Amino acid sequence: MELFPHDSNFHFMRVRWVSLAMAALLMFVAIAAMAVNGFNYALDFTGGTVTELKFEKAVDIEQVRKHLVERGFDGAEVRSFGTASEVVVRLPLRAQGQKQVSGIDVQQAAQTADNPAALLRSDFVGPQVGKELAINGMYAAIFVVLGFFGYVMVRFEWKFAAAAIIATLHDTVICAGWFALSGHEFDLAVLAGILSVMGYSINDTIVVFDRVRENFRNLRVEPAEVLNRSVNQTLSRTVLTSTVAMLTVLALYIFGGQSLRGMAESQIIGIIVGTLSSIFVACPLLLWLGVTKQDLMPRAKEDAELARRP
Repeated sequence: MELFPHDSNFHFMRVRWVSLAMAALLMFVAIAAMAVNGFNYALDFTGGTVTELKFEKAVDIEQVRKHLVERGFDGAEVRSFGTASEVVVRLPLRAQGQKQVSGIDVQQAAQTADNPAALLRSDFVGPQVGKELAINGMYAAIFVVLGFFGYVMVRFEWKFAAAAIIATLHDTVICAGWFALSGHEFDLAVLAGILSVMGYSINDTIVVFDRVRENFRNLRVEPAEVLNRSVNQTLSRTVLTSTVAMLTVLALYIFGGQSLRGMAESQIIGIIVGTLSSIFVACPLLLWLGVTKQDLMPRAKEDAELARRP
């Protein structure tokens, strides 16, 4: 199945400076949003209590929050969790010297006489644990980037590796910048979604680069034409793969419940940006780095060894 003919000839390389400028602008906006707004970190990183409750009947989220505030639970965040009768209550760390809140305390404060609640789960995350989770998340992102760079270096050549990593970082920064700009909650599920976006982005880029390498070996045309044909030849695959992945993530976003919504949201942004970057960013970067056919040719052995041949 092909959405676009194999010999289609959209001139992507002609607009490479426009596409690179747009990519740089989006990265600048994302970095500025992260620097100015920061992230709305969830309790996974800041510490606090997370309690899941299931009521006998459907509940009004605002009413539950009002009950908690009236009983002294200031700063409580209440969200639907699964069904209309299930909620998750997030409470920030209490002041030093105060007794930490238990799940039973939250249960008793949230329920009413005509609509009792059952305690499903209650977890407490201390500030030290939250700090360690944030540091480990940063280490995970660095490890992934270095692993990708090493893999592409072995599979291709340093110019391909540099272009692939820059395109992947572009997608990751924009995805993270969206959460800083929108103020949506940033938790471990969102971090996992961003890391999966990095994997999706590098995979899409490598497929295009593999066709670039093949065309460099088979075609006798200018590098710009090789890159343009490569993008056109993989265009159907790129769009079809992104469409199927988007349908899966949309289903997760709509039906997966509140706990998975952040991860699904990060993946939706990542798939959109990653698809565009594999078309409009990766190959233009490769051309900007000055890739040629000689970059893919095997290096000659030492002259002394060649001289011994008949």
